[in-house]
Amino acid sequence: MTTDPTPRPVTVIGATGKTGRRVVDRLRARAVPVRAASRTGTTRFDWDDTATWEPALAGAGAVYVAYAPDLAVPGAPETVERLAALAQHLHVGRLVLLSGRGETEAQRAERLVRAAFDGATVVRCAFFAQNFSESFLLDDVRAGRVVLPVGDVREPFVDLEDVADVAVAALTDDAHRGLVHELTGPRAVTFAEAVAVLADAAGRPVELVPVTLEEFTAGLRAQGVPDDAVALLAYLFTEVLDGRGEAVTDGVRRALGREATDLAAYARRERDAWRTADLPG
Repeated sequence: MTTDPTPRPVTVIGATGKTGRRVVDRLRARAVPVRAASRTGTTRFDWDDTATWEPALAGAGAVYVAYAPDLAVPGAPETVERLAALAQHLHVGRLVLLSGRGETEAQRAERLVRAAFDGATVVRCAFFAQNFSESFLLDDVRAGRVVLPVGDVREPFVDLEDVADVAVAALTDDAHRGLVHELTGPRAVTFAEAVAVLADAAGRPVELVPVTLEEFTAGLRAQGVPDDAVALLAYLFTEVLDGRGEAVTDGVRRALGREATDLAAYARRERDAWRTADLPG
């Protein structure tokens, strides 16, 4: 194991996002200096403004790269490739790329980044469990009806606490250089089974309501969701959540020496997200 005795700062790109803020918190708890980079942060970083890139990276010992909104969007692989090349040029010691499992463009981004940055580490993830408690499915769970264009496809939902632990390990230890950590939970379940787990933890009824893709996207647009976000979610539920990601991996255990967090344990920990006082019943 090789760690920095007097570490240079770690730049966390996407520091206000679901994974980024967890990475920032863990690094600070270890007394590792952090540059929390975002469009509105003290360390300014904007994917659409390349003038912000070098100041955020210069002098950094490592960089965590979480591309927003997703590596699947057009042009994303080439954009992260340019950032990785700049990080290599600036002699950043380590680069950790957050990636998506089963996404063709995400895996192309991985290849480009690994070619541009010597020893880049990839953290490739299954569907985030926290999408139910912090993201676009939270309101549905609170309402007791999770409306999705899914059938019996199974998914090994991964806990973002595990993802952040793996990312921090890779940012602070050379033992992870050049590796691809493919992270899943310990078991694959259907979305209906997952929703039942959430309902049990919350102590209130929650059901999965399967709909067609057309009904799903129409509902999103009726809620005012922008067209690019609608297109991204449609891609996710038709091209990624089609069974290709059902296999469970031991990526968390290989990276951390412990087992991945089960969906039920996640739900028990996060149950207050679905137990607000204004809920019916």
